Amino acid sequence: MSALDTGAAARPTDRRGGEGLVPVFVRLKLTLLRNGLRQSSGRRAAYVLSVVLSLLFAAGQLIGLVALRGHAHAGSLVVLLTGVLALGWAVMPLFFPSGDETLDPSRLVMLPLRPRPLISALLVASLIGIGPLFTLCLVAGSALAVAHGAAAVVCAVVGAPLALLVCVALARAVATANTRLLSSRKGRDLAVLSGLVVAVGIQVVNFGAQRLGRAGGLAALDPAADVVRWLPPASAIGAVDSAAHGSYGQAAAQLLLAAAALGALLWLWRRSLVKLMTTPDGSTLAAAEPARKKSGAGGSRLAALLPEGRTGPVMQRSLRYVARDPKTKAAWVTALVIGLIVPLFNAVQGSGSVYFSCFAAGMLGIQMYNQFGQDTSAFWMVAMTISSTRDAYLELRGRALALLTVTLPYTAFVTVVTAAVLGDWEKLPGAMGLAFALLGAMLATGAVASARFPYSVPQDGGFKNVAPGQAGLASLSIFGGMVSGAVLCAPLIVATVWLYVAGAQDRLWVLLPAGAGYGALIAWAGLRLAAPLAAKRLPEILTAVSKG
Repeated sequence: MSALDTGAAARPTDRRGGEGLVPVFVRLKLTLLRNGLRQSSGRRAAYVLSVVLSLLFAAGQLIGLVALRGHAHAGSLVVLLTGVLALGWAVMPLFFPSGDETLDPSRLVMLPLRPRPLISALLVASLIGIGPLFTLCLVAGSALAVAHGAAAVVCAVVGAPLALLVCVALARAVATANTRLLSSRKGRDLAVLSGLVVAVGIQVVNFGAQRLGRAGGLAALDPAADVVRWLPPASAIGAVDSAAHGSYGQAAAQLLLAAAALGALLWLWRRSLVKLMTTPDGSTLAAAEPARKKSGAGGSRLAALLPEGRTGPVMQRSLRYVARDPKTKAAWVTALVIGLIVPLFNAVQGSGSVYFSCFAAGMLGIQMYNQFGQDTSAFWMVAMTISSTRDAYLELRGRALALLTVTLPYTAFVTVVTAAVLGDWEKLPGAMGLAFALLGAMLATGAVASARFPYSVPQDGGFKNVAPGQAGLASLSIFGGMVSGAVLCAPLIVATVWLYVAGAQDRLWVLLPAGAGYGALIAWAGLRLAAPLAAKRLPEILTAVSKG
């Protein structure tokens, strides 16, 4: 790769070799897809299903966009849609770096390749896949929705492929510039935020759709669209709309703006590629020692705050799983974020209730399920320390207390924030008491499910959280436990309903201590019930959690 930074002109044979990179990389991309599908029938089925669903959704979007032809504000919608699409292309490589193995150009560092033909080959290879096909359907539909007249059709023929190329080049430039980060431990942990992005994105879309309905339809999009139509790649679709309205000079300027953005992205991509393939990576060596010392100091401070005996080390180990294990961290971040945004977004929209904060308790309580699965095959070390029901009880209690250190204050926080947004302080004690009771019920059923229905969590770095063949077991554990938890909260639910029916809302404060006490009681009972079960099933648990 030393030829990357040389300025000598390439010989004719080099140019022929550079031009021949495109078919080579296309075959390489197809080979990677084919070999990936050969790994298992489950992977083939998942890929085929994702292709079918993506194509159906893209076809539906295409039909819907074409149906907008003639609408007065269709241009605003398609311009904003293209802008959101480009934003997705920009951020997705950061959250899903392992989704495409060709996103890591450092794999090619030992090959004598020049940057310009390499970029051309990678760009063409990037056009193969579900994402580019989905994007092409959307930009084509967006262009067709506003293409009226011969000039607009010409702009659409140029603008739609140009918008697609800008999206792909944007993703490649971002991925290449952050390759070193994405291949590090911190970069892999960045994928944890994927659940947050999806959850927040869904809620934002829902919130925006409701606001549009109340604001009078697509006319509310015009101010934002007037700005976005000058931002590539949305400017390429905006050019079609401008040409349809006779603004040919504006259309040409918007197309040139998109073409200039494509050139700038290719230049940035080339610059990042040269730097990546000619600069050694020694940053992790320099940062390792300070990080290790800092981690050790933090661990000692944490241990000083925890109880003595077996409980403290168990809590410390569980909290370290949350901080260090990617799968555990992903589950926690998703639960924390979704547990907040669902009640909060509903409250902001005016359709929520303080009792929606119980959703946060439910999401966080799920983390108690499959406690031994996060240990994987290393559970044998835990099993060696359990010789009696008392040991099993202390193990489960320590894990439950570790969860409570986060879930208890967070549940209270979500309840208070939801009540503040709604301005409904009268219902706060009842909602918080019910949430605490639900949290205790989830801890109880989670302890029993962990002992009775353990399953393995794959550690291969993918997004699968259940080992093959154990999906039914995981579903039974989680959904059965959630139903059981709701049933265990029936006394508090009945008491809450009775107070409302009797018109005694001024006594809702009674539910706060009652819910906290009831939750603690059933959590203790669940741990007591799960302890002998776990002590008797140590070999079965070890076998179940070691399959991933």
